Amino acid sequence: MSVEKRVDLTHLVESYAGDLYSWALHKVSDKELAKDLVQDTFLVAVEKLDGFKGDSSPKTWLFSILNNKIVDVYRKKVKQPVNMDPEVFSALFNADGGWQDNKHPNEWEVQEPQLLDDSEFQQVLKKCLDALPEKWNICVKLKYLSGKNGQEICQELGIAPTNFWQIVHRAKLQLRDCVENNWFKN
Repeated sequence: MSVEKRVDLTHLVESYAGDLYSWALHKVSDKELAKDLVQDTFLVAVEKLDGFKGDSSPKTWLFSILNNKIVDVYRKKVKQPVNMDPEVFSALFNADGGWQDNKHPNEWEVQEPQLLDDSEFQQVLKKCLDALPEKWNICVKLKYLSGKNGQEICQELGIAPTNFWQIVHRAKLQLRDCVENNWFKN
């Protein structure tokens, strides 16, 4: 590597590593994985530095690499099978697919904006999101926190739309049960 490239790379790392790490941590909620993603981003940048023509800013270029790395992580995780305990659904639904009498969701009598501003509720919601199977967690975060539509998510994660909607449906049921048990019953 020439001295000029080393200086350019050093400048890129010094200038953007913090922003890249913050973004990665926001997207994956795992400090070690975020660090690895930033490191992988710079490894790709070293390999592709000769091909960077400056059509975009270096920061935009690095974030593009990082976003592709994040999508790769999610794509890999979504393709991993989920071991679903049949007791989870039998505890919520009867043989005909209806709600078990004691598990039917209660009505929540809270105005949503006030609830979402409550830091204690946010902690409960995060705990409930983290308790979801990883594939479900990814789909929920992409849909509801990143605001992506189903088609985009299916394309990014390489899953069929019916699979995606089934995952989201099951995740919402589990989230509702978790929030109800950890927030509204307390």
